[in-house]
Amino acid sequence: MTETPASRYYSEQQAGSLTTGDQLLLPDGERTAEIQQVELESDDYGVPAVVLASLSGGGTVRIAAGSDVKILNTAVIDETPDAGTPLSLAAEPPAAEPEEAPAAPAVVVPPLPAIPPAVSGPTAAELARIPEPQGTPEAVVEAAAEAHPDAVGVLLLADKLTKGINFKSGSCLKDLSDLAHELFITLKDPEGALAVADLLNVLAYDGNPGRWASVEASLALSSYICRQDRQEDRAEVYEKLLRTPENQETDPFKARMSAKIRQRSLNEPNLYDKEIFRSIDNSNHEAEREWRLLRLESLLFLRAHGGSETIGAGELQRRISNELEAVRA
Repeated sequence: MTETPASRYYSEQQAGSLTTGDQLLLPDGERTAEIQQVELESDDYGVPAVVLASLSGGGTVRIAAGSDVKILNTAVIDETPDAGTPLSLAAEPPAAEPEEAPAAPAVVVPPLPAIPPAVSGPTAAELARIPEPQGTPEAVVEAAAEAHPDAVGVLLLADKLTKGINFKSGSCLKDLSDLAHELFITLKDPEGALAVADLLNVLAYDGNPGRWASVEASLALSSYICRQDRQEDRAEVYEKLLRTPENQETDPFKARMSAKIRQRSLNEPNLYDKEIFRSIDNSNHEAEREWRLLRLESLLFLRAHGGSETIGAGELQRRISNELEAVRA
């Protein structure tokens, strides 16, 4: 497409990446207005569908989230020599009289702000708060088993793990996470649980949701144990590591969409109420305990996030204590 004298001052971008301060070309194609606020309106499936751009002069423009819109290109404006003369960019000068084209507008638009990460990752000094394992991973597991020689659940997990721990294996990570939970929940051994959990806690996020679920559960458990033991600084490291996936997206629209979906999941967690009540009605105590363990895992995850907009930290603490009492009975 041939660039016109006026169109060169605009750049196209997806509506979902609009932000405060952008000078938006309005639907009439003749005026621009500064955006003061941007909101996303979701469809019935929870996916952002419409961008609501509130304008400085009043009013709101509704734009489909996937549409391309035009905003003033500040890089081009800054290169224009006479930046002190105002201009309406929307109307192009007649092709026969290009010499009368007006000067560039004196519009100063701030650059697009960087997307702030939900939580910055821990520093090297903070990571140092996590103790080094005492020996090989297999030795750590073996020590946990030796401390509880009569615990069948621990022995069964340890028997598999001591044959060789493969940190790229999802099933192996799940066994380690289960062992850490068994040590803390059933055997009330927080030190042993942390020792095993820390084998997982230092693993980097690799983008695989299946493997990360075990690391995530381990980090949430470790955060809770340290909070209970008043090791606040160490707990903060686990909580920062837990949020690692939240910092991965660099596209503004996708990051905003992910944040909204993530907040909704925190506000509406699955606490397995129906399954637990059904197990109680059927007098199936084993099934009830398994569902309560899943509920406990969800509550620990929420607690590591500091709560949500619907369940505060104090209420989470009460619910976690109740579930621990129930599954330990």
